[in-house]
Amino acid sequence: MRRWIKPLAAALTLLAAYVAVVGVVPVRADKEKAELKKYTEAIPGSKVSFEMVPIPGGTFVMGSPDDEKGRGGDEGPQHSVTIRPFYMGAREVTWDEFDLFWRGRPGKKEDVEPEKPKDSDAVTRPTPPYADETFELGRDGFPVICITHHTAMQYCRWLALKTGKSYRLPTESEWEYAARAGTKTAYFYGDDPKKLGEYAWYSANSEDRTHKVGTKKPNPWGLYDIYGNVMEWCIDSYDPKFYLGLPKDKAVLCPVNLPRPTRFSNTARGGSWADDADLCRSASRRGSTRDWIKLDPQRPQSIWWLTSAEFVGFRVVRVLEEYEELKGVRSKVTRESK
Repeated sequence: MRRWIKPLAAALTLLAAYVAVVGVVPVRADKEKAELKKYTEAIPGSKVSFEMVPIPGGTFVMGSPDDEKGRGGDEGPQHSVTIRPFYMGAREVTWDEFDLFWRGRPGKKEDVEPEKPKDSDAVTRPTPPYADETFELGRDGFPVICITHHTAMQYCRWLALKTGKSYRLPTESEWEYAARAGTKTAYFYGDDPKKLGEYAWYSANSEDRTHKVGTKKPNPWGLYDIYGNVMEWCIDSYDPKFYLGLPKDKAVLCPVNLPRPTRFSNTARGGSWADDADLCRSASRRGSTRDWIKLDPQRPQSIWWLTSAEFVGFRVVRVLEEYEELKGVRSKVTRESK
């Protein structure tokens, strides 16, 4: 016994010294790394599944430099952001998944949802759309289109209750961090827009339509269609000046502009099948507008469906440790929302 008492005491002394300096026990990083493995989520009660890929934590520079070709005025100033490890959908959410949420049990009215619903059946869901929700652009294996930010938020709420896992929309900072995959160039593969066709469906090759998800090359972290095909909703409200209010002298922990009880404007990222290459860059941002529902003849206009936005969809994320300001976040949009 005496043989191992001294080595054990020495090890415990070193551990105590480490904790005193760092503030955590040095097994957490290894534990998180072990947990971050690609997995397939089967949606209970169905044969439908989707793949989630691990996104390692880290710090990156968000936004674009002043001299980046195609840069928008809302992409700066650049600032450092720290992101915790999380999972992200390898592909955009398809109709196969989304139809399980609403098609078999569409909402007939804007029901009042409990603050803390006990199961997925209590989550309010889309009323029947005014027209064909796919706009004849494809269903099986194709990305969801023309859904509002509120609808995407509700789907994530339903999915979380259905699976027992904390699914939600990505923040803008999580989305850009994942899209960049450790790079600092305009696109994760470099700066040359001519190479975009290898990774994305956009205006130059899409033939004016969406395409089945996952048919182009993924980015280094295993994300398909992170550029093009459909723009992807983020959880954030859109503010072209949001970056101006963030610190420039230190890294911010996953900044987010929380959603508001208004229908517009919310943030979408990544560009779409209808966009030119410059709108598909990692730093490119876009805010939704009322033009996206201008053809909806209903009064009031639907809070679920968009009639003029065949270019927007979404993908989901799942965090290992939720950020304080995002705990319990849900859509605040109601039928009365302007």
